Amino acid sequence: MRATAVAKSEQSAAAKITLKVLNRQGKDAGTVDVDPAEFGGTVNKQLLHDAVLMYQANRRAGTHSTLRRGEVAGSTKKLFRQKGTGNARIGNKRTNKRRGGGTAKGPKPRDYSYSLPKKALRKATRMAVLAKLQDQEVVLVDDLAFDAPKTKEMAGVLKALDLHDTTCLVGTAGLQPAVYKSARNIRGVEILPAAEFNAYAVLRPKKVLLTRAALDELRKARGEQKANRERKRPESAKV
Repeated sequence: MRATAVAKSEQSAAAKITLKVLNRQGKDAGTVDVDPAEFGGTVNKQLLHDAVLMYQANRRAGTHSTLRRGEVAGSTKKLFRQKGTGNARIGNKRTNKRRGGGTAKGPKPRDYSYSLPKKALRKATRMAVLAKLQDQEVVLVDDLAFDAPKTKEMAGVLKALDLHDTTCLVGTAGLQPAVYKSARNIRGVEILPAAEFNAYAVLRPKKVLLTRAALDELRKARGEQKANRERKRPESAKV
């Protein structure tokens, strides 16, 4: 039974994903079949979690700072004698036990950034795209070219694609200044070239809007990496 379940899961994971292609008016413009193997085949949730934590940590400023006992203003004189007053024993007013005193073991400025291996990050990016594809959260549009920056026109495209009331990542093939300037002032919309995708940027918004050329670029990047690995293999290892 377990072997049968594993086989069924592998078959479902290997099944191609059919994406509906829309034009800028939201009408059907064909379909595209995507092989999950082009994006790693499976989704490793632990790797995605580690990658997202890394990107969030790298975004932290780390400028928090508190005053320790030796840094607050005030005399170091003992407030009253140790015994005989009927009060609890106490030192100077800089102590963290008193209001206005220093903070015990409080945070100081530090660098939170760290990095995972490049191969792991590239793999996490492909898995993030695959996760969006499997969850039907990718909208594929035929083209997004603009002659000049027009925010109103871009907002109309998003409304036609039913993306105006949700957070959205717009992926383009290469740098497209007109598209970027048209979308940058729309709330909840982020625009990135497909080559600059990362796991955090893909997973953070609810929807991902890709042009057909951007999807081809993501699939092409996978093919180029595989070709580079084959090229680097020694001749003795090739069969």
